[in-house]
Amino acid sequence: MPDDHETPTGRPTVTQARDTVPEVSWAERAADQSPVVRRSRARGVEQATAIVRAAQRLIVVKGSAFTTQELVKEAGIALKTFYRYFSGKDQLILAVIEEMVGESCIGFKEEARHLDDPIARLRFYVTAVVTAVGVGGNDSQSARFITAEHWRLQSLYPLEVAVATKPFTDLLHEEIVVATDAGLLRPVDPAYSAWIVTQLAMAVFHYYAFAGPDGPLEEIADQLWEFCVGGLGVGSHGDGAGDKRRALQPLDRRQSGY
Repeated sequence: MPDDHETPTGRPTVTQARDTVPEVSWAERAADQSPVVRRSRARGVEQATAIVRAAQRLIVVKGSAFTTQELVKEAGIALKTFYRYFSGKDQLILAVIEEMVGESCIGFKEEARHLDDPIARLRFYVTAVVTAVGVGGNDSQSARFITAEHWRLQSLYPLEVAVATKPFTDLLHEEIVVATDAGLLRPVDPAYSAWIVTQLAMAVFHYYAFAGPDGPLEEIADQLWEFCVGGLGVGSHGDGAGDKRRALQPLDRRQSGY
């Protein structure tokens, strides 16, 4: 028999996910590792952030193949300082992924702030994940890094990986709730819908990060959105068919910045 936190198929419930994912950033968690740092929290967050930034610079050049010695040299810190904040390289890479996802979400939200319709904002967030794969240069290296490390770390630290990707799920959830309240969408469970759309968007992102696009990324992104909006359900507010047509209209990517 499944326990209270599992469905009959063994999949964790959304309630479990909400209850177990902490509302604390990676930088705050890293700073809390040291008793000394607890007395100087702001300085600790600053130093932990500097370590992550150094790791990001190395990733551009070497992917995840950099050594701890290379990291401390790049960050200009002692080895013991690194271990004051991170118990090992895996914990550092989890922090890097969380930082990259968080920064992307901030950028997505800023780019979509001119969109008045919650469905338009939701569509922008979903499609921007896919179109970001084809930016090129350092962003392509980052996409491959995130993909490779996400799957390696998923089996080792599933909860920590959930924390790292939670900013995007939260971004989607916010718009799904607004659209649902306006009668534009009819998801069975907004929180679970946000989670499953996140998993779909990540799966598409991961595939094309290594395989490369087999067609225009904008078309691939629109196909993903069409699938997602079908699952979210068109609301009963006004003309349902008209709502669906509006949800599937192409975005003006010149305005969105993607």
